[in-house]
Amino acid sequence: MYRLVSKVTRRAVSSAGYLCRDASCSSMVTKQCFSTISVLQRQFENSHKPSNFLKLGSTGLCRTMSFATGFTPLQPKPLESIIDVARAKTKSPEELADIWDDFHLGRGHIGLSMKAKLYYLLDQRTADCRYFVIPLWKGSGYTTMFVQVQMPHMLFTGLEDYKARGTQASPYMTATFYKEFADSKDMVLIRGDIVLTSKLSDAEAKWLLETAQSFYLNDVRYKLVERFNKQTRDFEFKDVLQALEMPML
Repeated sequence: MYRLVSKVTRRAVSSAGYLCRDASCSSMVTKQCFSTISVLQRQFENSHKPSNFLKLGSTGLCRTMSFATGFTPLQPKPLESIIDVARAKTKSPEELADIWDDFHLGRGHIGLSMKAKLYYLLDQRTADCRYFVIPLWKGSGYTTMFVQVQMPHMLFTGLEDYKARGTQASPYMTATFYKEFADSKDMVLIRGDIVLTSKLSDAEAKWLLETAQSFYLNDVRYKLVERFNKQTRDFEFKDVLQALEMPML
């Protein structure tokens, strides 16, 4: 059902340099994230809180069905400030995917791409179900990540941090989807920015971003996302672990 384009084949660094500009924007993304989180905190504190809080299985997260509503979109770094868009137009989808992926290697950023039709399915489903939880395996156990989505953005935060600090918790990673080549090349570019490099490695961030998409794009896995958002009482975290073939600790 889903297929992410992340090529193993690497082109020379000069190929990436041909298209890509200076894309160091960690401080910019961090400032935008904290600004967004502050807005979310005010909205959360002012929102109506029903007396009936729902405990979400073994995640231990208590929330209302309307928590963190009104997610304020980040202001992404324009694509033309990351790559030379005019030159990118001359590349095939495969070449552009390779260059985009290569350029982000080892820079605290993640570069992926996906088919346009999958992006539009992702857009449709995330509009209906904006939140989810994903276990990220670390060492001999896992850390549960809390995902918030309002396309073309995704925010990933540690669930324990979110439980402790609410919407004041800093996101570990943000992701932005660029649709500039959706029509001409049938592809959407994805950029993940690791905000807290002490919490996520590049490999972990890439796995997390791909896995989050898989839960929205795979019909079977998406049922868990729907249950988390719409039938909260029936949601069990062990089902997510089973879907990822992770042991229950």
